[in-house]
Amino acid sequence: MPKVLIIGAGKSSSYLIDYMLQQAAAQQWTITVADSQIAAAEARVQSHPYGVAIALEVGNHEEMDKQIANHHLVISMLPAHMHLPVAKCCLAHGKHLVTASYISDAMMQLNDEAAAKQLVFMNECGLDPGIDHMSAMEIIHREQQKGHTITSFESYCGGLVAPESNNNPWGYKFSWNPRNVILAGQSTAQYLKNGINKYLPYHRLFGESCEIAIPGLGHFDGYANRDSLAYRSLYGLTAIETMLRGTLRYSGFCEAWHLLVLAGYTDNSYTLQLRKQTTYAQLLDSFLAGTGDLMKRLETLMPGSQAAVAKLQWAGLLSNELIPLESATPAEVLQHRLEQCWLLEPNDRDMIVMWHRFVVHTPEGKKKIESTLVVKGENQTYTAMAKTVGLPVAMAATAILKGIIKTFGVVAPVNAPVYEPLLKELALHQIIFTENISPA
Repeated sequence: MPKVLIIGAGKSSSYLIDYMLQQAAAQQWTITVADSQIAAAEARVQSHPYGVAIALEVGNHEEMDKQIANHHLVISMLPAHMHLPVAKCCLAHGKHLVTASYISDAMMQLNDEAAAKQLVFMNECGLDPGIDHMSAMEIIHREQQKGHTITSFESYCGGLVAPESNNNPWGYKFSWNPRNVILAGQSTAQYLKNGINKYLPYHRLFGESCEIAIPGLGHFDGYANRDSLAYRSLYGLTAIETMLRGTLRYSGFCEAWHLLVLAGYTDNSYTLQLRKQTTYAQLLDSFLAGTGDLMKRLETLMPGSQAAVAKLQWAGLLSNELIPLESATPAEVLQHRLEQCWLLEPNDRDMIVMWHRFVVHTPEGKKKIESTLVVKGENQTYTAMAKTVGLPVAMAATAILKGIIKTFGVVAPVNAPVYEPLLKELALHQIIFTENISPA
């Protein structure tokens, strides 16, 4: 009887665990949910007859090794930098692995050995990366099979708050790991624009965001995400002229975040020496040159930034509230403060928006293909983020155990035998793209 080990019962795990428990009941599987906090694992399993909740510290290598050895497939929902020890243990014991994270160079080095052992190490199988790959490749392969040439591909995705729950000036609430939001974009963004490689360093990234107009949804801020250049070969678009993958936020977010970057509030490279009774206003004062009115001094960093300054003020970063931390980086202080005011309330709904735009050359002329996904969450627990991250992971794990996916090695879901069954299954859960084709 197959046994699945899920490591991590955090924000993105609700739909994943529910789906795997449903499969377990139908297939006579056992699902073990492991988390450093046993209460979190127990809350997800809820005494399900085919579920087991256990406490597992990732740093306890002996216990980790024991648990992985006792299961057939491992789903790691840990932060990306924690996957490698899990992967190496899976390799040692001959177990399949599924994650939602980007494939690191270190993970890729396990490819040959995993393939030789006929193991599937499926990565990049969540939302972004994940559903973005699958939905894009479906269109790319379709157009290539027609003999058409894709000259431009832009793809943006955002984890947003739904309009009906959008009640703060930032237009944002945390629906996934807050640390990842605070540190987003800190490596130089790389992309291709009209045949020219472009490199956008972190200190300019949010200041050079662009406006993205999505039909039926409105206007958003978009900023470039990580290394888009690497996806030319992965997507089979080596001759493409424009290739850009980015992140969506509501309009005005990027301007305010750029101000935080300029002020030094997103820096995670050093630890602040915070005195007792330090206020947020005092800390901000220590980041800025000169003396006097904080709002005016902030505006000197970015002229014309009154709306952005107002967002920082709303978040309490200019207040006399005490910082309840003794030792922290600026980014950690910022995270602590924003977790207080960007909280997704119990009945709030989040929203995922993913948008692809292709320019395609055909014998009849150029056309533009826009493909859009909108998914809304139910509440604080069953979020759109958890649904779109967790379900593809769960479906991939299920397909591996059933022998549907047999692409061995360290892989992403970019080949038809992988993405076709997953997209078909996702559609049954209302994760469906709408497509619009017009002249380019």
